[in-house]
Amino acid sequence: MHYGKFIIIVLDSLGIGAMDDAAQVRPQDIEANTLKHLLERGKNISFDTLIELGLINALGEEINGYKKNPKAVFGASNLAHFGGDTYFGHQEILGTKPLKPVLNRFADFIDIIEADLQKAGYTTARVASASDSGGKDKGQNSSSLSLLSVNNAAFIGDNLETDPGQAINVTGSFDLIDFEGIKQIGSIVRKRVGVSRVIAFGGKNVSFDNLIAAIRQKNGYIGIDAPLSGVYREGYQVIHIGYGVDTAVQLPNVLYQKGITSYLYGKVADIVENPNGKLSPGVDTAAVFDEMLKDLKEIKEGFFCLNVQETDLAGHLQDIDYYVDRLNIADLKIREVIKTMSGDDILIIMADHGNDPTINSKHTREKVPILIYKRGLESKNIGLRQTLSDAGATAANFFGAKLSYGTSFLGLLI
Repeated sequence: MHYGKFIIIVLDSLGIGAMDDAAQVRPQDIEANTLKHLLERGKNISFDTLIELGLINALGEEINGYKKNPKAVFGASNLAHFGGDTYFGHQEILGTKPLKPVLNRFADFIDIIEADLQKAGYTTARVASASDSGGKDKGQNSSSLSLLSVNNAAFIGDNLETDPGQAINVTGSFDLIDFEGIKQIGSIVRKRVGVSRVIAFGGKNVSFDNLIAAIRQKNGYIGIDAPLSGVYREGYQVIHIGYGVDTAVQLPNVLYQKGITSYLYGKVADIVENPNGKLSPGVDTAAVFDEMLKDLKEIKEGFFCLNVQETDLAGHLQDIDYYVDRLNIADLKIREVIKTMSGDDILIIMADHGNDPTINSKHTREKVPILIYKRGLESKNIGLRQTLSDAGATAANFFGAKLSYGTSFLGLLI
């Protein structure tokens, strides 16, 4: 049986207003509305395709002359995961029922993780840093903080690039250990901590001394300053091992059991497992779309998912013009995607959280738009969904499969 193509494009961080629970769980986000503020303050906006597909309908109000389209097929969704997170947003889209992670300091787990590693045959050593760039908190004695060196090739420590306690990093040199080895260390760490992510990664042409020189302390946490270490410069590979994420029940694996291949592009290829399909990571918006467009023109059946990461980067930079520019590029490319579609092919355009550049430089807890294109389908509102997984459940339904989490809205599209 031939099913056709189901495509999900995630415009990373394009929120459409604070969720109702923001006042309780994220009060700093109550005024957030990424899209509205872009439309109010952005210059040279060219969202013609997105507006035609129902972007203003999903927002719920007309801003600066941008009008709703009465023929649009659209909806919106709350986030079921705690906070607003790219990693957990994508896991949720593809069928994970989110578990609330906890904040952990690596120092509180170093003993048991070191014992686990030694039991597994690894050689470990504790390495400290004399500097604390952020001072000390909660009475933590910075002089007692240490990273854990593993086989003189990798370090385990706190992630210093996100909010304190949210992630633990395994940072290594691929000149000294391969990516599979880094992942194995990460899986041992994952079993002992409740942080949202254990991030295992490395790069080439990085010496052990480069890693040591990048050790930093910040507010009582200790880790490798990843950009300073040089791991991003050449041959960078990464895996995000999430808390409570069972990849066996996620969409790519469920579809594989039906004989359907999944194709992942952009950041989603870095953060979602797809061992039986295609992974095409990348950051540049046009390049990521062009890779998917090449496949869409040649492949007649499969699940395709693309993440537009540069919009989220623009949010972090609090750069409205950059955000608008990346959306302008995505808008043009989405029109090209539509041209590759035929028959009963379905396209969903959505987001994973907010990142309002007018609020702060961090993610914001916002509802997200759901825009749908199917040839001949017009004038439907699928309502406010309660989890991003409804999109994944709809894709599974399209291919005659079922996810254990999420409710399909395919029946509304017939």
